[in-house]
Amino acid sequence: MDSAAADGPHQGPGPAANPLGHGPVLLLTGARLADGRVVDVRISGDRIQAVGTVGSLGPLPAMPGTPTVTTGAKIDLTGYLLLPAPVEAHAHYDVAFSAALPTPPPETPADLTRRVTEAALTSLGYGATAQRTHVRIGDVHGLGRLEAVLTARQALRGLAELQAVAMPRLLTGRAGADGRAQLRDALKLGATAAGGCPELDPDPAGYVQVLLEAAREADCPVDLHTTAADPAQLARLVSALAPLQPRVTLGPCGSLARGAATVLATAGVRVVCLPQNGGCSGLEGPPTGLRPGLLRELTEARVELSAGSGTLRDQSNPVGRADPLEAAYLLAASGALGPEEAYDAVANRARTALGLPPVRVDAGFPAELLAVRGDSLAGALAGGHSRLVVHSGRVVSRTSAVREFADTVALALPRQSGSSGGG
Repeated sequence: MDSAAADGPHQGPGPAANPLGHGPVLLLTGARLADGRVVDVRISGDRIQAVGTVGSLGPLPAMPGTPTVTTGAKIDLTGYLLLPAPVEAHAHYDVAFSAALPTPPPETPADLTRRVTEAALTSLGYGATAQRTHVRIGDVHGLGRLEAVLTARQALRGLAELQAVAMPRLLTGRAGADGRAQLRDALKLGATAAGGCPELDPDPAGYVQVLLEAAREADCPVDLHTTAADPAQLARLVSALAPLQPRVTLGPCGSLARGAATVLATAGVRVVCLPQNGGCSGLEGPPTGLRPGLLRELTEARVELSAGSGTLRDQSNPVGRADPLEAAYLLAASGALGPEEAYDAVANRARTALGLPPVRVDAGFPAELLAVRGDSLAGALAGGHSRLVVHSGRVVSRTSAVREFADTVALALPRQSGSSGGG
């Protein structure tokens, strides 16, 4: 039986002053890195300050005229794997948890904001300190859903970084007039990127041109939905998007025609796939899943590939999860990627897709980290439930899982151990 418990990583006394002037100091001890090394990691402010052998990182050096100050918080990560924090690269928080609600859900703006916030915190609990959600605008939605996401983004400041992609349905002709106005208003209001699905517009090429003009005006990236089922249409799409490279992302490309991966690779377009079921609410119709061999074709063509969840218990996937390690597990289980490449697809490759700097467990890098119970990356992907999440140098989430067996079990097994992938 798995249950929540309070026996996770041990934390020492509260923070003390930091003579380097970079905010509180955090010392993580006994953590295992993906390459097998066991290290101590000292964090100052929002950056990793030092990485050394276990026991080698003592008090911070004193500045002239100030006393030496020890670390303000010390956490024992023995039995944990320390990794760059993963990212949620493609979500739809405005419809999260809606599978069980009436259609349309009778909710107030406060209800919607609460659902978006719950979705973001759910993803954060799994380790995603940076998240990107696509948000429907225009039509009956107006800017209400975006406003809820932006309100949640402000409330989550300091816990996680939340990006919003404004997603109008129509942009061309008379029917698209409202969408064109709403898109520009959305980008002025604070949306991070311009998006949508050109295939849902009667004029896909015109949709892309309107979107590009708005993105240039707002100096923002583009993150579009496409099934990529039509090779000729895909070639026209990536050609039209060329002026905005490298600030272009496409996804989920679940119906990519065989042989078309080279089109994406040649154009340098980043792809965010959705390995849970290949679909999301940004596309119409039931999800088709990822066809066999798709991931292998993308990786062999050297497409810049990352992965997201896509759904969190909405109509397109009532059992959708917001766990980046689940996405990485599915990538690795497909056989197309090894565990290290699969995790990179939800970590640094996903950070690149979101326009964020890379993270390594090394001095000078952003302190965006995930500690997950396990002795290897493969073990963590197979079942690492206990997790500690660090954002901007601060512990923002802790999950402790304890597995207990009935008293009739004869063997004396530990409740949880550093070598167990089930912790």
